[in-house]
Amino acid sequence: MARKRKGRDISGWLIVDKPAGMSSTAVVNKVRWALEAKKAGHAGTLDPEATGLLAVALGEATKTVPYITDALKAYAFTIRLGQATNTDDTEGEVIAESPLRPSDEEIKEALHGFVGDIMQVPPQFSAVKVDGERAYKRARDGEELELSARPLFVEELLLSSRPDADTATLEMTCGKGGYVRSIARDLGDTLGCGAHVLSLRRIWSGPFSLEDAVTVEQIDALARTPDLDTHLKPLELGLADLPELRATPEGATRLKNGNPGMVIASDVEYGDEAWATLDGKPIAVGIYKAGELHPSRVFNLD
Repeated sequence: MARKRKGRDISGWLIVDKPAGMSSTAVVNKVRWALEAKKAGHAGTLDPEATGLLAVALGEATKTVPYITDALKAYAFTIRLGQATNTDDTEGEVIAESPLRPSDEEIKEALHGFVGDIMQVPPQFSAVKVDGERAYKRARDGEELELSARPLFVEELLLSSRPDADTATLEMTCGKGGYVRSIARDLGDTLGCGAHVLSLRRIWSGPFSLEDAVTVEQIDALARTPDLDTHLKPLELGLADLPELRATPEGATRLKNGNPGMVIASDVEYGDEAWATLDGKPIAVGIYKAGELHPSRVFNLD
């Protein structure tokens, strides 16, 4: 018989401003402990040295994580020009250097090639799997990996400032699966000087922004008190990009049991993904077909 997980049945989102030097998993574990939550997860890993927005889902909100993971995200990052590293950031060894320093106009011109639907090769030191093993583990053993390019949508990539000849600060809005380190590496190759990431900060992700965030210090100070609960965001924010439908009382009962249920729809079409509520409470996510929602995820919030 499986052991029953201890903790509170608490659902929602806690938005954290992750500090440098802390893994995303460590942040999730701290949040779970501080809120005494049974279940928690995050929507989109940040490298340990990266900072900024990490959306932590609790309880039933974990069922909406894929919608935040798939949403657009924005980053501000500073790159070092003239040096390439084996990790594409400051954690690795310098593997190439160049005295060439591009102008602002040359950087802006090169950035055009990284906007839209592009193909991107992940860094050698990344969490992608190669034959069932994480790439970074094989890279640490000195193996030179040939990673496959992956599609990435970049909505915007801008030069925001040029602190000095050696550094440039960029802002990027992109879709799921983007590696900022790869952008820095490939931009450096395009410019002919090499480059790597000095610092990286996630500014917003889907409906969440840093204005919503609490710090790790605040979490520690408010841990296991009702005051921390006041910082929770509702589960349904994770569904902000999907249309909302109103379930009938009978439809809600059927949906809660995992069956298609009748909903009142207006701006949805047959086959659209949507979510249903009853009296303002989320019931289920699913596919709309001929007056009914066919559920794929059901929320147990009673």
